This record gives sequence, structure tokens and C-alpha cells, in this order.
Amino acid sequence: MRPSRSIRTLSALLLACGLCALSSADAATPRDAVPLLGDGASAPATPPLAVPRVAPNLPTAPTPAATPATTRDSQAFGAQLFTGAFAREGAALFNPDYLIATGDTLQLRLWGAFSFEAPLVVDPQGNVFLPNVGPVAVRGVRNADLQQTVEAAVRRVYRANVSSYASLADAQPVRVFVSGFVARPGQYSGTSMDSLLHYLDQAGGIDPERGSFLDVQVRRGSALRGRVNLYDFLLDGRLPALQLASGDVIFVPPRQSTVRVGGLAANPNRFEFSGVERTVADFIALARPQAAATHVRITRNTGTVRHTDYHPLSEAGSVPVANGDELEFTADKKTGTITVRVEGEHDSAQEYVLPYGSRLGDVFSRIRLNERSQPQNLQLFRQSVKLRQKELLATSLRSLEASLLTARSGSGEEAKLREQEAKLMLQWVERARQVEPLGQVLVASDPNRHQLLLENGDVLRVPTRDGLVLVNGEVLFPNAVAHQSGLSLGDYIQRAGGFTQNADHSRVVLARVDGSYEQSEARRLSDATPVNPGDQVLVLPKVDQKNRQFALDLTRILSQIAITAGVVLGIK
Repeated sequence: MRPSRSIRTLSALLLACGLCALSSADAATPRDAVPLLGDGASAPATPPLAVPRVAPNLPTAPTPAATPATTRDSQAFGAQLFTGAFAREGAALFNPDYLIATGDTLQLRLWGAFSFEAPLVVDPQGNVFLPNVGPVAVRGVRNADLQQTVEAAVRRVYRANVSSYASLADAQPVRVFVSGFVARPGQYSGTSMDSLLHYLDQAGGIDPERGSFLDVQVRRGSALRGRVNLYDFLLDGRLPALQLASGDVIFVPPRQSTVRVGGLAANPNRFEFSGVERTVADFIALARPQAAATHVRITRNTGTVRHTDYHPLSEAGSVPVANGDELEFTADKKTGTITVRVEGEHDSAQEYVLPYGSRLGDVFSRIRLNERSQPQNLQLFRQSVKLRQKELLATSLRSLEASLLTARSGSGEEAKLREQEAKLMLQWVERARQVEPLGQVLVASDPNRHQLLLENGDVLRVPTRDGLVLVNGEVLFPNAVAHQSGLSLGDYIQRAGGFTQNADHSRVVLARVDGSYEQSEARRLSDATPVNPGDQVLVLPKVDQKNRQFALDLTRILSQIAITAGVVLGIK
């Protein structure tokens, strides 16, 4: 059956379009872009459909995010060296000692009676060819001597009126094998100027659990061209300049013996060493103990049973250390003196340096009191007590936070209400974590207080007879009220404006000037609860009783903050 007229017409149009495309492609191809064969004939025409060129799948430099987790988290000394910084391409900086190699590009210029300028590539014979001069041997010439070598060759032909200039334009591209105990063994691209670290970083770095940082080898065929100790680079900044060529192999051998170092050290890590044994002195140079360190604890690698040695650092040169041992630098010296500060109302010095083991009476005997001092209400504030109070408060807050996050609800509406309440209370918990306890120790009522041992950093405070009573917390007008004999606790609250609507009438804390505390209820506010000059009245906020366990925790924390820090932390 003959095709219809419409089909024949369509075929003709498609054929014409194809011919037009071929003509356009031929017209777009410049004649000088067509390569010539050896006998001068043109190469076959380029096909009309251009085939996209696919770049070879070469290993690329890893970014810091691609650094293996074993490298990022390892405690091996030197593991953090390979995070992608050396793998990044940078500006080509040619050092004077670089040796010109095959494939390098030189920029050469001649001017005067004869002019010439072109980039020339060093051929496999190690030469570059200059017109009218001939081949000039440059392979193996130091970069610093390149100008002198080219100029001497030009002078053999042009004795005058021709000047020359030569410079290294581009180093030879090379592909180097990285093998052994690295994260990603393979073949990586670079230039002959790139350092050994560039190729190791492209390979993901040395495996910190298996590879050696002390004996990185560079091989060319069967010959060993060099060994690199990366500890020299990390500690002293020394890195040998090994010029690499295509086909060279960077090999990382297995890890050697190791020792883990911790404690009071500026550089706590796991260190590698060669040989069977070293001494503690060798690792002092690596770990650099802090000035406070006086001794070293050595946990021996003896299998399931662990043995521990303890030596002063003065014996470090004679104490052996073997593979797998663990060192910990410690401070084992007693404090010679302590410092105690005296604040408040007195006429003597404010700071005293005392022998270790001094007692409170040793300081109190040196304090000169005056008519405004209250020595019977002496206060002591201690840093170690403050830290313990802080830890106890943090424990209580964590318990409250767990109660808020695990509270159950009976309905969807109740769940939404609980969620809103929990958000507000979690904000309050964060505020409560910022409260700093006072660290006060109750010593005023102790008849044997002068025998109390002092600690370094203790603060003694002699209260002043100011005749004031502070009223704070859930009252309308928190203020300082002048003390009057005969006034009850309730009277002072009324003089501060009385309770607010958010006040808890059953929980009023009376903080005595000597550091003791009393808690009163509303029905006892008019009783004969004595209030002394310098005391502080703290009215705590009311706690919602919807969730009994939650309310009990919050009530306890409010009292804890009031007693240890002397403040009332509002709930709203």
C-alpha cells in the first residue's frame, strides 16, 4: 500500500529539517577547530548530535562535614588534623626549593632584538624549546635558579640586545595513590607542589584507631623516598617538603604502641610511640602537665587485673611506661596557706592569710569591733556549701520538671490546659536555676564556733546594728521597716501593706540575722513570735493544689530557695 500524500509531505519536511541541522552544525564548527591527521587530511566530521563530555569520577576533597565520625570523636593525638582544611584547593605558592618537573608550565619572555612570549610545558626529556635557542634543560632545576638557567641558555645565542625572563606558571598535575590505614584509600588528584597532608586529607585522614601518625611513608616504585612523623608537624611545625609525582604512593602503616594521658594536662590525648617502652618524661613533653600537677598515676595494662603505680613527677625520667598504660597527672600537695575575708561592721583588715588548718577563733581574735557591731550574730559564708546547695536545688528542679512533663490528662481540653501550665512552669524552672545560694553556715548559736576549721575562700560577716526589719515577697509594699519592740510578725507584714492575693498565709519565713530560719502560719502571726533587728520576713506565694504531687514539689522548692538564697521567687 502506498503511503498517503500527507505522510509523504511530513517525511519530506522532517528530512529537510535534518539537512538544515547538519548544515548549521557544519557552519558553526570553525575550520581551525578540526584536527588534522598525520598526512594533512582532515579528521572525520563531528557528528551532528553533540555528545556531552562526562567528567571523570575523580575523588573530591571532603568537606569538614564529611569527616569520618571516628576521626571527629577520637581522642588520638592528631586525629583532628584531618577535617578537610588541607584538602581544599588554595592559591599556588611556589617555594624557592621546588624542583622543576616534567609537565610543569613555564612562562618565558624574550624581548629586545628578538621577541617571544609563550607558556612552555616541560617535555618528557626535561626540556623546553626556545625559538632560535633550542632545547633548554630545566628538569631538576631549583625554582630559585630557573631565571639564571634560562638566561645562560639565551646568552649562548644572543650575546647582547636580547633580554629574558622565566617563571614557573603552573605545577605539574599529578595523581597520587593513598593506601594503608586511611579512611578512604584510593587515587587522588593534585599537583606536584601539594603537600603530603593534602592527599591524606582527601583520603579522609589517618584512621586514628588503626593507622600510625609516626611513620607515614612515601614510595616511588620499589624505592622508599621518605618517612614523615606527623608529631613533628603538630608539636614543632616541621614538615619535610616531599615533591610528589604521578604514581607515587603515600602509605600509612599500622599504629604502633599507645598510651592514654589525662588529668591535669594541657594536651590530654592518646599518644603513639615507637618501641616497647618509654618513660613518663617522654609523655610529659607531649601532654605538657599543668603547673599544679605534682604526681602521676599509672594504671598498668596487665589484662583483667589492673595495677596502679603512683610517682612524683621528679622521678618521671626513671618510671617506665608500656603499651596500653594510662597516665593521669594529679596535684598532690597540701595547701600551705588559706585566705579568709572579713566583711561587715568592724575596724580591722578585711583579708587575712592564715596557715592551713586555722580555726574561726584565730580570725575572730584579730577583728576589732565597734559599737555598731553584732558579734553574737556572726555570719559565715562558704563556697563549698554554696556548691552543695546549688546541687540540691538542681536536683529538686529536675524532679519538678519530670513531674511537669509526665503529668497525665483525662481529656483533650485538660491536656491543652496542662500543656499551657507546663510551659509557664518550665519557664519558672529556668528562672529558678539562675538563683545563686548564699552558702551560709549557721555558727552564731554554736558555743564551740571558735573551734570550726576554716576553708580557703571563707567569708566572715559581722552584722550591723541598723535597727531595720526587711519585709519581702508577697506583700503589697516590700520595704524595710524600723524595728519596734512589742510588734509581732503580723504587725510588720501589715506595715508593708499586708498580703497580696497571691500570698500563702500559712507559709511565712522569718530569716534571722544569725542565719537561722523559722516558719510561721497565719494564725500565729499575732502571737509572741519575736522579731529582732536585722531579721527578714519572707512571705511565700500560694501554690495551686490541683496536682498534689506537683504542688508539694513546688512548695518544697520555694522554701528551699527562700532559705538558701534569701529571696522569694514569684510563680507568675
